[in-house]
Formats: sequence, structure tokens, C-alpha cells
Amino acid sequence: MNYQLSFLDAPVVEPKVRPITKANIAQQPNIVSDEIFNHPLLRSRSFFHDGKTIILNMDVKEGLRLLASVGFFANCIVTSPPFYGQRDYGMEGQIGLEEHPKLFIEKLVSAFDLCKPVLSDNGSLWVNLGDTYWSGKGEHKSGEIKQNARRFGVRPQDKKGDGKLCVPKQLLLIPHRFAIGMQDEGWIVRNDNVWVKPNPVPDQVRDRCSISHEYVFHLVKSRWYYFDKEKIARKVGSDSILPPLDTWEVATVRGKHQHKARFSDELVRIPILATTPENGVVLDPFAGSGISLLFARERGYRSIGIDLNEQFCKSIVDQINGVY
Repeated sequence: MNYQLSFLDAPVVEPKVRPITKANIAQQPNIVSDEIFNHPLLRSRSFFHDGKTIILNMDVKEGLRLLASVGFFANCIVTSPPFYGQRDYGMEGQIGLEEHPKLFIEKLVSAFDLCKPVLSDNGSLWVNLGDTYWSGKGEHKSGEIKQNARRFGVRPQDKKGDGKLCVPKQLLLIPHRFAIGMQDEGWIVRNDNVWVKPNPVPDQVRDRCSISHEYVFHLVKSRWYYFDKEKIARKVGSDSILPPLDTWEVATVRGKHQHKARFSDELVRIPILATTPENGVVLDPFAGSGISLLFARERGYRSIGIDLNEQFCKSIVDQINGVY
């Protein structure tokens, strides 16, 4: 005898319910409301504000305190602060030209400590930072054009030094000193991802290897945080996926631009896609060329940037408006 199975006879499959754990709760992050994102005080103090992107032209600490004052919070903070002794942006109050590298690290850690109130409890902070050698040779006197472009008068590392950390030819190990300083302030370091540059600026030295990498630290406030492995996963075989490796080969950005220390949008891909939920907010407190803000905006996230340099802020707005 033949029987037909009706839908009423089909077995009932209960939806899979995740257990209530801290790890699973962290995968349901809070999203800042449009009311706070469009707060009147933020609008009045903004260099630019269109409901999707906010640009604040002010000192990083002033900007972070302003955000905290209105109850603002971001899901992902991704940034590249000024490196020690590498650029003079000609701005009063700029970071990066302190007399001693330890003062630089203290100032940087102090600035990022203000990120805590404006980062979601299950959010992530990503910081790109490169290292510096102590020179001790005094002001650059070569007439070579390329050298003149990289040097600007007497940099901090050109001075005599302290005879301890600051001695000629010393690699200062600034990125990891910074990471340790952040640990001391309660941050959890999840990765010291290595950015490998296949096309680095030629390093004309004869007694050491050429530098071709920088670090991108992933830091969090708590053990449990939002992370979407699916968006940035590596496929292994036909059905297995793994998280990305902690070495990222990304070409440096070349070309004419007001900001001479830009990074590629590929460098912010993993941080933003992995740790920003739908309609979440990406914050860059050292916005610079605006790469992280533009990448986030193009993928449907809201974004906010802070920068002391008005020309950099204008450049970001021009890119948003399609001027170039």
C-alpha cells in the first residue's frame, strides 16, 4: 500500500537557539541611535555632518570628550596615529614630535584612554603603528632631493639622546611599548597583526635589513566582543573556513595627496568588516586622509573622524562629494 506524506506529518524542526552566554550576547551589539548620531551639539561643532558621516576638525582629546558628552559610542575604532618623529604636520598640539619616545607613548596612550567611553563595551580598537630608529646625527645636511623630502630640520631622533634607550642606530620598539602601555591601562591585546609591504620605500642602509612591515594592533575592552569571522574568513577546502592570518600583505598607497602617510583601504577591510555590525559606527580619531571613513561609508556603515588639520578634513569632504 502506498502512502503520501503530507506536510502535517512532517517532523517539526525546532529553530536552533543559541544558549545565553557572554560570548553569544557579545554577537548582538548595541548600535548608537540616529538621535545621538545627529545630536544638535555634534552638528553644531562638526566640520561636516550629513547623517552618515561626521568630521570633527579639532584636537583628538577635545573630539573624544565631545563625543562622550552626548553619549555617543562606536562599534569599531580603526586608526593610524602619527608615528614618532616621521612627519611635521605644522600643527600646534600635534602628536609625534615629543623630545623623548617615552613621552610620545604616554601621550598616545593617554589619548586612546579617552576612546574607552566612546567604544561599545563589545567593540574593537585597531591601531596601525610603525617604528623609528634613533639617529643622533643632528640636522640632515644632504642635498639629495629624496632625503630632503623625508627629513625636516632636526627631528627628535636626530638629537644626542639619553645614552640609554635613545642611542644611535637603536630601533626604539615603539609599537610594542605602546601595546604594553595600553595593557597597563586595562586594554586586552588580541593580535599584533603584521602589515607586510610588498612595495616599501627603498631603505638605503648597509648594515641591517630593510624595513618592510608595520603593526596593526587589535585591542578590546573585555573578553567578550563582537567579531564576524564569516565576513573575512579564509576558505580551506570545500566547506571549512578559518579566520584570516595575522600577516597581511597590502601594497602601500602611492601618488599625489596632501596626506603623505596614507594607508590602503585594503588595510582597514578586516578591522571594519569583522568588528562593525550592520548600521554600526566606525570611528577614526586620527582621520588623516579619511580612508577608514570612506571605506565604512561605501559599505553602508556610519562613520566619524577627528583630525586637527583643517586641510585634511576638507580633503575628506571633497572625496565624499566626489570632487576627486
